[in-house]
Amino acid sequence: MKKSLFVLIGALLQISLSGQTTGSWGDQLNGTYLNPVLNSDYSDPDVIRVDNKYYMVCSEFHFMGIPVLESEDMVNWKIIGKVYDNLSFPGYDTNEKYGRGSWAPSIRFHDNKFRIYFCTPDEGLFMSTSLKAEGPWEPLLLVKGIAGWEDPCPFWDDNGSGYLGHSKVGAGPIIIHKLSPDGKHLLDDGVTVYTGPVAEGTKIHKLNGYYYLSIPEGGVERGWQTILRSKSIFGPYEKKVVLEKGSTSVNGPHQGSLVDTPDGEWWFYHFQSDGAMGRVVHLQPVTWQDGWPVIGVDIDRNGIGEPVYVWKKPDIKGDFKINAPQSDDDFNSSLLGLQWQWNHNPVNNFWSLTEKSGMLTLKALKAENFIKARNTLTQKVMGTTGEAVTEMDLTGFTDGQKAGLCSMGGKNTNLLGALRKNGQMYVFTEKNGKITSEKLIKSKKVYLKIKLDIKGDKNQFLFSLANIQFNQLGESFIASAGFWKGTRIGLFSYNENNESGSAAFNWFTYNYDGPKSKK
Repeated sequence: MKKSLFVLIGALLQISLSGQTTGSWGDQLNGTYLNPVLNSDYSDPDVIRVDNKYYMVCSEFHFMGIPVLESEDMVNWKIIGKVYDNLSFPGYDTNEKYGRGSWAPSIRFHDNKFRIYFCTPDEGLFMSTSLKAEGPWEPLLLVKGIAGWEDPCPFWDDNGSGYLGHSKVGAGPIIIHKLSPDGKHLLDDGVTVYTGPVAEGTKIHKLNGYYYLSIPEGGVERGWQTILRSKSIFGPYEKKVVLEKGSTSVNGPHQGSLVDTPDGEWWFYHFQSDGAMGRVVHLQPVTWQDGWPVIGVDIDRNGIGEPVYVWKKPDIKGDFKINAPQSDDDFNSSLLGLQWQWNHNPVNNFWSLTEKSGMLTLKALKAENFIKARNTLTQKVMGTTGEAVTEMDLTGFTDGQKAGLCSMGGKNTNLLGALRKNGQMYVFTEKNGKITSEKLIKSKKVYLKIKLDIKGDKNQFLFSLANIQFNQLGESFIASAGFWKGTRIGLFSYNENNESGSAAFNWFTYNYDGPKSKK
């Protein structure tokens, strides 16, 4: 059956059972799932199984910090924790580290602890540990201060010996070091075990006496997945390409994780670079032939797997409900929802969930523009269509202040908000630092909405003074990816004149075209 038919079914015949809603990706509540299994920018995903649960981490770059996701069925995911909320190095307090920060983390469970490793391209190799995946996570430990490393992965052998593989910024070669048993120290300068075309993101496994290195090659948008194997962790290694685009539309199907189930099934998570969406997550079935994994389906019989679009869910015992990473927040908790991520380091005494009960207050720091503004709070876009709405209190505004709803991806920024000048309030839209429309209002609150149609290049801002009739403001706009991350939506507040004023958000709701549990 052709993909277009499945897309039509997903778009027009959403299933809603027992408060669960399916959509055009993920779990279909009929024993199958549609790829992307997670249609959101969880780039460079790494996944492990611990007992009967699965845990995922991903790159976040300049956003704070690395989320930890959990699943019971490998298809439905929720965010359960976050590894850190700031990087205490120059540039992260001044919004000068776009595209830097955390690159391609790995998560492993060893010696009864969860362990996460990642590199930042300028500062070095970091790790953190926790007894529970949801945290609390130990403060980041700088294992080695060095520039130019990326994509680390630890491995502990059957005898307890530790190793760590990584590549270098620009991709390659693959280098393996000896690692201390506690994972906190590198014990040598490393051995180069493989050099290939844009080889990076290695994951280390051992099965039936073989060491396997799972390596993405060929680059983000056009790459493929390679497997190396050897009887010695330092090689020499045999090589086999195991996943490629082939005849499908899934470009660059690579960089991810081989994972097994308790009953011996194998699966592979990988990303696809999908334009403004960033790098979305696919799940492929895995079979083994002659000691090599075959990922997806070998459609053209050339010995290399190709990505599947629809497939039977992993055969895992249990009654699993629809779930997806959180998207809404009523701001009634003492903690922000785990989906929220600050752009660069936050200034914690300039935001509050208690200053106004049941509201998020963002106090305005001085900034010359949105890119430089501190305390912008973002979350990933989920799916390619949807709408997000928030209620914003205007009573704390001062002259020069702008606050509201943002769409940001790389240098392409679009804002809908309120601004105060000469004692009067306006709603406005702004594109890449230039105000494109504004309208005088007389109200103590405003409702801001964004309608997303990312693939159709037709995203639209709207506003209302009563949360009933919404009016368009500004022209439709195109969303984009940039700085290695997909487009995002979020909340902002800053002042172009001085450090004063505040905006208070009462709630934030976000509905999209994928699976979502109704509360």
